Amino acid sequence: MTMRERGWMRAALAAGLMLAGCATTPPAAPRAAGDAPAGTADRAATRETQALFASLRSIAPRATLFGHQDTLAYGYRWRGEADRSDVKDVAGCFPAVYGWDLNGALTKGGDAIDPAGAARLRGFIEQGYARGGVVTLSWHQGNPANGGDAWNVAAPAVSRILPGGDLHDRYMARLDAAAEFLASLKAADGTPIPVIFRPWHEHSGSWFWWGRDHATAAEFKALWRMTVTHLRDRRGLRNLLYAYSTDVFDSAIDYLERYPGDDVIDVLGYDDYHSIKSAATRDVFANRLRTLVRLARERGKVAALTETGLEAIPDPQWWTGVLGRGIDTDADTRGIAWVLVWRNANPSFDRKEHFYAPYPGQASAADFKAFTDRPDILLECELPDLYARAAAQ
Repeated sequence: MTMRERGWMRAALAAGLMLAGCATTPPAAPRAAGDAPAGTADRAATRETQALFASLRSIAPRATLFGHQDTLAYGYRWRGEADRSDVKDVAGCFPAVYGWDLNGALTKGGDAIDPAGAARLRGFIEQGYARGGVVTLSWHQGNPANGGDAWNVAAPAVSRILPGGDLHDRYMARLDAAAEFLASLKAADGTPIPVIFRPWHEHSGSWFWWGRDHATAAEFKALWRMTVTHLRDRRGLRNLLYAYSTDVFDSAIDYLERYPGDDVIDVLGYDDYHSIKSAATRDVFANRLRTLVRLARERGKVAALTETGLEAIPDPQWWTGVLGRGIDTDADTRGIAWVLVWRNANPSFDRKEHFYAPYPGQASAADFKAFTDRPDILLECELPDLYARAAAQ
């Protein structure tokens, strides 16, 4: 897509947001028949946070934002270079959605702020927001029962950190450290930066200590509600949208098994590294997208493919032939607001061949450029004002 065409797309989407009311105040996006009333779960969310929610609802299914994890921090052959991203190196623009992890701001155990890490992560978040991008934040937090990492499932923890558990007070101190960092995320004018917070992700699997085999459905729902209640109601954080994010699922009933309630959820997402590997499972992928979007529509939520990707992208046509065609299946599958691929590990200091966006010269780079050049796949430079900031000036 040429720069002129990018400008046309931005103008068209901006016009759509204005028709939806997002350019002045953040009311609900237009509703199709059968849609639930749309609005943030936190009815006292900041104006910018409500505007982001309404904008994401309005943009889908006309367009899908593209995101990448850790994109400003490092890439396949570089680390710590200002104004750089592997996505930008190939596509000419930063991703529209920035994925980060709260662990980057906390000490190894996750129980306190790490000043250097917090300053670095805060800087990346501020940069993306200042350019108009969307910020998402996951949390691969360590096991509070034994000090292990998020994948350490040797010691049961969920029941022990809930109210009445022997680790509850200690865990709430950890949650306070997270709240302290989230409260520090401010734009240059002091406005709290809206963040899509995605804790307890992939809970339908059992590889994390909060997963299916390590907590009952009732315990997981209580854990989620405790987290939101503390951050929103006790700590007064009004700049968060909460994303519920399962692993792959087979039905709506399966997806909603541990759903904690519409009043504590803004985004219905899921992570899929399984049914997107090749065209052979594209129908399975499309069916999951379709189910997700319909559930989000029924509940007045945003739908998103919160994590995905093909490690090392050996298929040179994967972007258009698998991911793109799966999203394009029908009007429902096109209803996801964003898709985010995982990080690009630098093999000089991290895992080998662990990357999910192409770098210049990588086998799928040309196809990725074709994918991101589509008028319905948005990078940061193509975004309209998602936060209704112009109206506030």
